[in-house]
Order: sequence, then structure tokens, then C-alpha cells
Amino acid sequence: MTYVRHHGQGNLESAAPGDASACGQTEMTSFDEVYDQPDPRHFFRLLGRWDYQTPHHAQGVFRRVAAARAAAPLTVLDLCCSYGINAALLNHDLTLEDLYAHYTSPQAAALTTAELIEWDRVYYAAHRLPDAHRVIGLDIAANAISYALAVGLLDEGFAENLEAAPPTPALLRAVQPTLVVTVTGGASFLSPRTFQPLLAAAHEQVWIAAFVLRTGSYRHIADGLTPHGLITEKAAAPSYRQRRFTSVHEQRYAITAVTAAGEDPRGRETDGYFHTELHLSRPAKDTAALPLTTFTSESV
Repeated sequence: MTYVRHHGQGNLESAAPGDASACGQTEMTSFDEVYDQPDPRHFFRLLGRWDYQTPHHAQGVFRRVAAARAAAPLTVLDLCCSYGINAALLNHDLTLEDLYAHYTSPQAAALTTAELIEWDRVYYAAHRLPDAHRVIGLDIAANAISYALAVGLLDEGFAENLEAAPPTPALLRAVQPTLVVTVTGGASFLSPRTFQPLLAAAHEQVWIAAFVLRTGSYRHIADGLTPHGLITEKAAAPSYRQRRFTSVHEQRYAITAVTAAGEDPRGRETDGYFHTELHLSRPAKDTAALPLTTFTSESV
């Protein structure tokens, strides 16, 4: 939902890639200009320079989470969905590396946005998995939502900011069958205000899988999920590289922030990358039945 910045991949939490100046993220480089373009080419060109990789790490986790929730295809709500990258990786036999190659290729560069959309419709249709899930996207970036809908990555998409206004009736109707909520960027800009009306509208208790930068805290969101019967667990290991630092100043900020949060930056932020950690929120009965380590293998 690219939320306050955001956006993107939705929000890369940059400042992080993502994310900008809200929530004390002013020490991080802003990539705001890539999140609401007519198509994702600039996103992949710029963030590829900094080895942005969170969707790669999330791909296998999200697939395992979805499989644990239902044997048949289910409805997934992707917050800060941006151009539908998580949906592309969830529902297609593609990797993030494939998407970088696709959108930075000479063929892609030569196309207009309209031509790229037509090319991408064929591209994604050719790679779609037979058991693809229904994906709803939520992001404040209207152009990114429009692109993801046009190429068939999203079944429904909504350009709304629930931090600033209540959800529309259409959004509340769409999320009713949701069983899984995913987040790979933008958590720094979200609060329980975004999650609560969505959880209240869902017909069943959902699982929420979020990759959160180690420079911030997820506690306020986790606390806000408790009244909905969800217990949030944070994976002790592994952590996941998000992107390379753009400067020594940015790295110094990250090391200081992680240390202040009571975490050890050695071998992670000290090695030149922002890192995220998986937070999974589920009902207590589900945490007992399936340990968190079930979902944290690096393989897709």
C-alpha cells in the first residue's frame, strides 16, 4: 500500500526503499519517485542497483503460509502491493531475478507503457500457476495499482490510505474471504488503524505475514492485532537482506537503530545491508499446531 511514502514494495521501508520521512525514517534514502509510475521499469532499474531482494525471500514464505491455510486457492490481501510484485511471485513460475531481467531488458526499454502492458499480459499468462490464488492489492499508489490490474496480477486493487480515511465499502466487501495478509514493505508507516477494519470485515480469522525492517518496531501493530485473537511471533532466524546501503551515513543510522532496539547488527547491518525479520500473526491454536520454523526455509 505504499502507504505513507511509501509505496511499495510497496514501500520498501526505505525511508527505506522505501520509505520516507514519516516514523523517524529521515536517515534513510528516499525512493519515492519509483513507486507510482505508470509501469514498474524505473522501480526495477533503480532498486536493482541496490540489490533490493525482500520479495525473493518472501516468495517461499508466502507460498508455505498460503498452503498451510487452505488446500485450494485462497484469497490473499497484499498491503503496500505496489506493482503487484508479490502477486507475480506467488502465482507464477517466476523469480525476482526473472522480473529484474524482464523489466531492465532492451525489449522492455523500447516499449511504451501501453505496449509493455500488452507484453506483460502475455508474459504473466504464460507463467501462471494452475493453482493461483486470488490476490487483492491495497496501496495508495494509484498508477501502480492500475498497472497490476491491467496485466492481470491483481484480481482486485484499491488505491486507498487507511491511515488517513476509513476503507470504502467496496474494499470491505472484497476482503471478506481473505485468509492471508502479506506485507513486504511499508510496515514502518502502518498502524493498527489500517489492519483493524480489514480484520473486522474478514469472515474468518486471517494470518498476517510481514517482513519488517530491523531498524524499527512492529510492536504497536502486533499489540493492535491481539484484540482480534492473533498472536504475533517473530522469527529468531534467519533475518533477510532487504537492500544495500546507499551510503556510510545510512549504514551508521541502521546500526545505531538496530542496536537501540536491542538487536545485534554484527554480520547483518555491519555487512552492508538493511535486514528484515519475519513476523507472523495467527490464532493461538495455529501457533501451537505449526511452529514458526515451518515457514522460514530459504527455498522457494
